[in-house]
Amino acid sequence: MKSDEGAWDVVVVGAGPAGLLAAGRAAMLGARVMLLEKMEKPARKLRITGKGRANITNLKALEEQLKEIHPEPRFLRQAFQAFFNRDLIALLEAQGVTTKTERGDRVFPASDLAWDVADALVAWARSQGVEIVHHTRVESLVIEEGALSGLMVLRRPSAIPQRIGARCAIIATGGQSYPATGSTGDGYRFAEATGHRIEPLRPSLVRIETHPAQVSAQGLILKNVQLTLWIDGKKQASEFGEAEFTAKGLAGASVLRLSRKIVDARAAGRKVEVTLDLKPALDPMKLEARLLRELGAHGGDSCRNLLKSLLPAPLIGVFCELLGLNPIGPAAQMQGLKQKKLLSLLKEMRFEVTGHGGWEEAIVTAGGVSLKDIDPRTMASRKVENLYFAGEVLDLDANTGGYNLQIAFSTGWLAGEAAAGMAVGPLSDDLS
Repeated sequence: MKSDEGAWDVVVVGAGPAGLLAAGRAAMLGARVMLLEKMEKPARKLRITGKGRANITNLKALEEQLKEIHPEPRFLRQAFQAFFNRDLIALLEAQGVTTKTERGDRVFPASDLAWDVADALVAWARSQGVEIVHHTRVESLVIEEGALSGLMVLRRPSAIPQRIGARCAIIATGGQSYPATGSTGDGYRFAEATGHRIEPLRPSLVRIETHPAQVSAQGLILKNVQLTLWIDGKKQASEFGEAEFTAKGLAGASVLRLSRKIVDARAAGRKVEVTLDLKPALDPMKLEARLLRELGAHGGDSCRNLLKSLLPAPLIGVFCELLGLNPIGPAAQMQGLKQKKLLSLLKEMRFEVTGHGGWEEAIVTAGGVSLKDIDPRTMASRKVENLYFAGEVLDLDANTGGYNLQIAFSTGWLAGEAAAGMAVGPLSDDLS
């Protein structure tokens, strides 16, 4: 590792998706780039994202993607214009990683292996001339007269801080979710120490804990159901898709998409509930007509057999208990109020939200470095010259579907481009 002051044009902190794109783009434009990673391997979180499949981006148009992003999607216009979904696909394919598109315009590596994406981006960055240094933790930023001039680092096994000179630095340390992968909030510490505001940090895209939890249905995955969020008794949002019963509550794609609102509402001390519509394709009248047909055809059967035609097996016992029915008793007992309650449960199975998953399982971090302190045209700090931020460390997060990774890739690319321009001069058209 070189340590002479001013030796590096750009030093990037964090070798995740944003850091790799930032470093590679800066090197592509002629900058001498060092990429620092405190873990033993780059892109650890990327390697496990999407259950190891890596939903790397989404093919929806720019305006459609912006609708999926919080809290200020307009901040990303320049970043998305600089580097977007098809640019990423082209970069990966040039590295030998082909992609495929699935439901909802979600893009995955054709191999279904997140490792392939991570290895390709690492190889691409190195091919541009990036020097990647592992087992190196940044302790602090060196600021002189309002401008970044270097970084103080600890490189294992040494316990002596070492200064690295840098004309520019890009903080791409990720958020606070999945801390085992190295995302332990270092970037927020650097930002706060240099005068940047940090918006409150919350886990996002997480499972929820409910009362009741319906432990007997644990592991059941429901397809094509409608999940509705209620805050203080008022309907706030609905999501159609997948929901999964867990030992403590609910998970699945529809739960994740509502979890940001749920976490914020609970933090504000509000009453939060969700309801499951198990038959969203049937309005109440059609559902009642179907139930009457089932009763007419199976009235002599047991309650358990009748409910088999309406529910997945793990929910039959749950419904019998909620309705006060004897599972082996005759279905004919399901009359009057019990019949009405069954119809109500099928359309609105209600749960009080009592908690949610923590940092160790949250897919992304909500909150982060305030966008008010960052120039959206360059990802440059408005507080410190020659300092840039990219990726999850920023106060930007999105729904599931590949949007969060696209934010990281795009902001990283733009930050690398801008930092190279600052460190080595104006960009050359033939390199853009």
